[in-house]
Amino acid sequence: MRTKTQWASKLGFIMATAGAAIGLGNLWKFPYLMGRNGGFPFLIAYLFFIVVLGLPVMITEMSLGRKTRHDPVQAYGDIDPHARIVGIFGVLAAFIILSYYSVIGGWIIKYIVSYGTTMAAPVDFDGFIGSSEPILWHLVFMAITTGVCYFGIGGIEKASKIMMPLLFVLLLVIIGRSVTLPGAGKGLEFMFTPDFSKFSLNSISGALGQVFYSLSLCMGITITYGSYLGEKENIPRSCLSVAGLDTLIAVLAGIAIFPAVFAFNLEPGQGPGLIFGTLPKVFSAIAGGEIFACLFFILVFFAAVTSAIALLEVSVSFAIDTMRLPRKKATLIIGTAIFILGIPSALSFGALGQVQILNYSVFDFVGMLTDNILLPFGGITMCYYVGWKWHPEYLVDEIERDGLTFKVKKLWIICIRYLTPVLVGIVTLTGFYNIYVTVYRTM
Repeated sequence: MRTKTQWASKLGFIMATAGAAIGLGNLWKFPYLMGRNGGFPFLIAYLFFIVVLGLPVMITEMSLGRKTRHDPVQAYGDIDPHARIVGIFGVLAAFIILSYYSVIGGWIIKYIVSYGTTMAAPVDFDGFIGSSEPILWHLVFMAITTGVCYFGIGGIEKASKIMMPLLFVLLLVIIGRSVTLPGAGKGLEFMFTPDFSKFSLNSISGALGQVFYSLSLCMGITITYGSYLGEKENIPRSCLSVAGLDTLIAVLAGIAIFPAVFAFNLEPGQGPGLIFGTLPKVFSAIAGGEIFACLFFILVFFAAVTSAIALLEVSVSFAIDTMRLPRKKATLIIGTAIFILGIPSALSFGALGQVQILNYSVFDFVGMLTDNILLPFGGITMCYYVGWKWHPEYLVDEIERDGLTFKVKKLWIICIRYLTPVLVGIVTLTGFYNIYVTVYRTM
């Protein structure tokens, strides 16, 4: 086992890992799901699944990364040669996700530049994404992401320690403006008012799936970052800190966005269109809105780029460990490959707009492939190999290094062996049902 560079500080590790988890989904999807599915009851369900799904899987991945000091593929290979498939699922998912995530990151940069130069959003969002211009901004976003990873975990740590606190500060600034708008209270009611008539089995499935994706589980990120972790760090406590920060930012994002949306009687359930289409109209209608808009998109950029850095580092770590490439060469090759793979997604709303794969656009198909196939299968196979083919007690020994006590180790083993596979199975079946609906009901 070769020696790896380690995080310089616990704060740097927490900021980098939290940055990996906190992404675009935190800024619109979680608050909207919360409001659409009963408000506070949905939040309680989400927190419950954080405990029984999110934390057990995150603890598993982080401790496996530190124990093996390897990339995801080799880390699982240390468990069982056949278990390398789990790591392959994770590396592939991270590689493919970044190819289209970077396209959205490019849109964000376009908006920052537009507000910085003209004090206004691009005139026509649909016209912008329907042109070839998004390829340029996709390139810029990947260049920034690649540049940070090029300098190793030192560059990742420094970037995260700057971006994450600034993200939090900017979020508070936006909240201060949003909640003071006339009629803003309706947005808070949308999120927090308990409404059990809206809470159903679909709400439970939504909360479960959001935990799985919001914490970046089974993408190889936590294993990769865990492989750089010092031996004296308390892994369960670190995982709890990351999950707590991720949830806090998601809730605060809702408080920042939805009061403004409801103050102007706009539709809250638009997904990415809410950020790029609707919110600029809100900002243009309030005093000093251009400044707040620019700050908001800088906030969104920080959330996007910290997640993108983590996704790229998974593939780079694999290239370094398994393919024996030097870091700088690996980073440039992987970054270039991801940029090329993302070009069809960048053109998905324009030149390739008529191209359909199983009734999905190119952009949506790539997301479906990772969200509904690679990630859930990675989760199920992880539980099988760690919980049954291997001995989870080996990871307990890793967690309890230097006299630390893992007080809930028996409960953790029960989760990994029994409860977590069932919950991940539900996510998988839900994903396949959604594919069925898209493919067959539209024929």
